[in-house]
Amino acid sequence: MISPLSIPSPETSFLEFGPFRIYFYAICILVGIVVAMIVTGRRLTSRGAERGVVIDFTVWSVALGIIGARIYHVLTHFGDYFGEGKNVWEIFAIWNGGIAIFGALLGGAVGVIIASRLTGVRFWSFADALVPGMLLAQAFGRLGNWFNHELFGGPTTLPWGLEIESTNGAFPIGFAEGTLFHPTFLYEIVWNVLGVIVLLAIEKKLRPRWGSFFGMYLIWYGVGRAVIESIRIDPSQMVLGLRVNVATALLA
Repeated sequence: MISPLSIPSPETSFLEFGPFRIYFYAICILVGIVVAMIVTGRRLTSRGAERGVVIDFTVWSVALGIIGARIYHVLTHFGDYFGEGKNVWEIFAIWNGGIAIFGALLGGAVGVIIASRLTGVRFWSFADALVPGMLLAQAFGRLGNWFNHELFGGPTTLPWGLEIESTNGAFPIGFAEGTLFHPTFLYEIVWNVLGVIVLLAIEKKLRPRWGSFFGMYLIWYGVGRAVIESIRIDPSQMVLGLRVNVATALLA
């Protein structure tokens, strides 16, 4: 019996306007980018940076971050895109989901380095200013995963389990209809928002600078992601017996 507190999956993942489709996944990512830009811009300005300098960082880091996020996802889900019966052009179908935050961090870091050279704002100063906005952007991105019926964990009897219709292609093989799954996308949203509260409190008390605040972000996110990722059951590349994202989270 489905719990009254269970989380239903959205019936649609896009809005349709004539021949055009706007995916909720893309909307969530764009909202996250805007929120991160506003929060980071205000933090940079309060620290003496010129108004509008965040735009340079946004353009470079978002563009290279998306490319990095997609490359990382494809490489860690190689069998989904390459091999017999696979359409290699699907690697470009980012609107169907499939980007990875660790790839976004690597690609985005390259973009920040470029923007730092162009604007004169130090790399680590920007990184520290980015932390709360980054966590909020990640939270919005995980909401997009809900619309795509992805990033859920193993079966659960907890009342807030995620409903996935057995007719949905995302429904794991071998489970009975009506099975509820861990809403790991929701766990990460909560962890990210909590991270904003905790890290800002630490920043107010300790005043970390020169990348140490960003280091705290890596620790916070890495610990949470390592635990949450371990709950997921979707196929993933393995490294030393660990899901590759768990290994990367521990490295972070």
